[in-house]
Amino acid sequence: DRMARGGVPGAAIAILRGGRIDSVGGYGVRIAGQVAPAGPDTLFSVGSVSKVATSALCLKLVSLGLLDLDRDIGRWLKRWRVPAGPAGDSAAITLRMLLSHTAGFNVHGFQDIAPGAPMPTLAQTLDGAGPALNKPLARIDKAGERSRYSGGGYMIVQAVIEDMLGVPFAAAASRYLFAPLGMKRSRFDASPADDTADIAHAHDGSGKTVALPRGWQSFPELAPSGLWTSANDLARLVLALGASYRAPGGFLPQDLAVDMMTAVSPGPFGLGPRVAGEGAAHIFHHAGANDSYKAYIEGNLATGDGLVVVTNGANGDVLGDEIRNAVSDAFAWPGDWSVRTAPIATTSIRSSFVGSYQRRPDQSLQLAGILDTGFSAEQVDIVGPAGGLEMRAKGKARTLVPVTSNRFVAPDAYIPAGTLQLRFDRAADRSVQTLTVIGGGGVLLFDRIVRKP
Repeated sequence: DRMARGGVPGAAIAILRGGRIDSVGGYGVRIAGQVAPAGPDTLFSVGSVSKVATSALCLKLVSLGLLDLDRDIGRWLKRWRVPAGPAGDSAAITLRMLLSHTAGFNVHGFQDIAPGAPMPTLAQTLDGAGPALNKPLARIDKAGERSRYSGGGYMIVQAVIEDMLGVPFAAAASRYLFAPLGMKRSRFDASPADDTADIAHAHDGSGKTVALPRGWQSFPELAPSGLWTSANDLARLVLALGASYRAPGGFLPQDLAVDMMTAVSPGPFGLGPRVAGEGAAHIFHHAGANDSYKAYIEGNLATGDGLVVVTNGANGDVLGDEIRNAVSDAFAWPGDWSVRTAPIATTSIRSSFVGSYQRRPDQSLQLAGILDTGFSAEQVDIVGPAGGLEMRAKGKARTLVPVTSNRFVAPDAYIPAGTLQLRFDRAADRSVQTLTVIGGGGVLLFDRIVRKP
């Protein structure tokens, strides 16, 4: 019913418990309107979940002594030269920076490419030259200073691996990652062949097939978004990374796995996945979103529990959130970052929150965390339609739901492994001069804009 409501024809789900696959299965169909069941081994495009596989490959090469996380990547690059940073910043760029999105590069993500359309080479993507659809890779922050999500940075990782090994990226992944982990169906493939068996076709938000006649788009940016895999295979990857973290003798050396799962300041990313929570709620996770395919993986580093969701519809991310919440509730996972709301009386206090708020300059990037770039509005406007409250920022309006008399959540604002919360700070004179935005472990302060009469 929920799949039909969201126009998602097919999904596959793996539930992990205690370091093993507890259940895995497919739901719906690979192709809308056809008898083509989706199953645990059906191939799905998984978007940015590709980055976790890429980081696992990169760290495997580090463990073999072929790469180094903390050396200047220029020593391996042959086809492209790292540009200077802002104001002539010439600091070395390292794989640790690239994997954790702290290298300072632009290009958040990449557009899907229609079947039959020309596809760029790796060099064209790095240079932003046709037929690439992205801007040239450039350094817009000082190296190591800011956490800014960059799929472009992962294209540089791909170039490092290819230039160092002298083989295509897909071949390197097959040898060093997929084969050792038994990921038999997985491949980095820009454009799977028309006759590929058991592959999920692409669908728009209403559940209609797109990318015709073949049935799926092309994703030439392999390292950040070009992985085709199955629920079964992704489960193997999540389990292998978690097992490496908990004990020696795994796919990665334990020290390196712990390094992978330690956040690199000032952001929420380790070396590839996002990390969140603590103690029994310590997890690694990542979502993926190409136009017609949405995916999500999560692994609990303490318990070995986890989840894999892959879908073939544009609204699969909404469905995936519901699935994650249902699984979390069913198994009583600790550290669920949802927030319980309850009816709160509407009083005159709420009217004092209405106004405009400006982001305070020069805040600590370490304290801001993911909100620094994940909530990038410089101004927030709070309005009060029909007795409620609404946040307006960057052209979007979001309803606020009260948690207490002065604390609200924005249910439709996406914060990975968290909920966006707004706290209106009421002083002793009853005035509200600051707004505190909280989410994903980060905190941002906004000061009320005082309008001159």
